[in-house]
Amino acid sequence: MDEKKVMLSGIQPSGDLHLGNYLGAIKNWAERAEQFECYYFMADLHTITVRQNPADLRRRTLEQLAQYIACGLDPEKNTLFIQSHVPAHAELGWVLNCYTMFGELSRMTQFKDKAAKHKDNINGGLFTYPSLMAADILLYQPDYVPVGEDQKQHCELTRDVAQRFNHIYGDVFKIPEPYIPKAGARVMGLTTPDTKMSKSIPEGCVFLMEKPEDIQRKFKRAVTDSDTERCVRFDPAAKPGVANLMNIYSAVTGKTMPEIEAEFAGQGYGKFKPAVGEAVIEILRPIREEAGRILQDKAYLESVYKAGAEKASYVANKTLRKVYKKIGFVAR
Repeated sequence: MDEKKVMLSGIQPSGDLHLGNYLGAIKNWAERAEQFECYYFMADLHTITVRQNPADLRRRTLEQLAQYIACGLDPEKNTLFIQSHVPAHAELGWVLNCYTMFGELSRMTQFKDKAAKHKDNINGGLFTYPSLMAADILLYQPDYVPVGEDQKQHCELTRDVAQRFNHIYGDVFKIPEPYIPKAGARVMGLTTPDTKMSKSIPEGCVFLMEKPEDIQRKFKRAVTDSDTERCVRFDPAAKPGVANLMNIYSAVTGKTMPEIEAEFAGQGYGKFKPAVGEAVIEILRPIREEAGRILQDKAYLESVYKAGAEKASYVANKTLRKVYKKIGFVAR
């Protein structure tokens, strides 16, 4: 039997997971376990480039893990771990800092964006975190790295650094290919339909663990348009708010745009918006309930992240030993 190809992805526990994360990415992750050897981690080392409340960071890290499992990521089929529990990430991150050029890091658009947002805390980690991200990836010798538009630049840098290292020391790192995931729904903010749903605009963001009544309230307040007909029609250019709600409804019900238009013909937004809210509540209900149940079982959660870190460390340390030998460090 052919060995499965390796895939890896991490999300920072810097905020609670939301509907955009779920419909855009996590929903499809569960299906990958049959095809790929998957590693998913809580990228807690990355979060501290911005100041975090320690208690909140701990809570969100465990909640994210519980939500991953509740969304269908079976720990028996996927390696789920907390980044800081595998010291090889930080160790290789330092080494790759020394093989990543200052100019390359200066060109990273996310550094420019974050530096503009956090002018009082433009720290070294914020500047060099693409080297840590390269380490996150290269440690596991993955064949593929799922990338959205905003991460393409980091994937290209990872490939450049790996090729540079290999050119000096021989064949150490597998050069990963960007994996453009099966298109999940592109979910925009309920109050800002021209930008992606984001935890930074909480009033337009639906969180996985949110109470049904709060979800429904957000959908009832969702931005539509000033169209006097108030008809449910898929026209992203003229009616971006309505198109976003239709996209969400389609993603959670499986209905096509013509079917949705027919379902709400002549009914106006007063019927349409609560219907979308109700459909979202129903798809998130089992996730919220299961994640809540898992969070109560602290021993189980601990067993998952310990086993995940153990498996991840075994693979990561093989790569790290190879790197250390190549660059001339004395073996431990």
